[in-house]
Amino acid sequence: MKKLRISRPVRLGNVTVGGGAPVSVQSMSKTDTRDVRSTVNQIRELEECGCEIIRVAVPDRQAAAAIKEIRKGISIPLVADIHFDYRLALAAMASGADGLRLNPGNIRDKQQIKKVVAEARAREVPIRIGVNFGSLPPGKKPGKSTAAYMVEMAMEQVQLLESMGFGLIKIALKAFDVPTAIEAYRSIARKTVYPLHLGITEAGLPRTGIIRSATGIGILLYEGIGDTIRVSLSAHPREEVFTAYEILKSLNLRQRGPVLISCPSCGRSESDIVGLATKIGNYLESVEKPIKIAVMGCVVNGPGEAKAADLGIACGKGKGALFKKGRVVRSVNESDYLRVLKQEIDVL
Repeated sequence: MKKLRISRPVRLGNVTVGGGAPVSVQSMSKTDTRDVRSTVNQIRELEECGCEIIRVAVPDRQAAAAIKEIRKGISIPLVADIHFDYRLALAAMASGADGLRLNPGNIRDKQQIKKVVAEARAREVPIRIGVNFGSLPPGKKPGKSTAAYMVEMAMEQVQLLESMGFGLIKIALKAFDVPTAIEAYRSIARKTVYPLHLGITEAGLPRTGIIRSATGIGILLYEGIGDTIRVSLSAHPREEVFTAYEILKSLNLRQRGPVLISCPSCGRSESDIVGLATKIGNYLESVEKPIKIAVMGCVVNGPGEAKAADLGIACGKGKGALFKKGRVVRSVNESDYLRVLKQEIDVL
């Protein structure tokens, strides 16, 4: 992994973004913000999954006003997502929003931005400049790549905020196209010291969206780029949080909850490895301990991988070898694989 790009730290409530802080995980509520009870309930569910920052849509004044009550019911920082009407940003801050997301593509009036910045400065509320491929303003010159134009729009907004004496800035340059997003983030990382919010926008349903997100976000994180991430999926937001942590765990950047090592199974396997791994994976969803569990199916890789885990089983015909931290502790009958693994996980 390449050297981490150290950015200027920004505080969102009790969470530090940038400055070498751990890469934070965030999501966006998918409820109607005006429905306070539903929104609070969903955010609390996300808190339990490890979500550290939550964003809510603010389409009108009623939604902005609802932030006040939502904040009372949650524990993580809340970011108000603002489009088109700068007055909603002012109202959201008055209701206690910890941060703002503004899109340069749809709030262009400098006097309006100036009013938002003045209030954000007074309240010490960070502003995320959120540039999206799908909402770029007209004006791209022929021959300029979309990524370069996204960076240009972001830098224009950065310079505007800086000219107003404001530096509590985060930046996002999101696109559905992974190469475009990577090019844009690489470029902006060289041009600014502000923390970067990574994401692949409108990534799709989980089956494909997870791959698209992991590819784009993973490449950038491996290169040391990125301070906070949001996975965008057409699914319940807990799937976004789960995927975000799996990306971070795969790069050894964060550790939350278990890691399951399981072989894909093949003709050498003499047990139902897929079925066993699926059941253990489901069981691990309720486990918060940062443990590594291995479910392996034959003697080729099984013992070696199981030895690398805190707990593992190398399954054979009728019996398997149970390992703990590289040491075989006993053999287990095939009919007892699931029961024994659950018992051993509980006492780790």
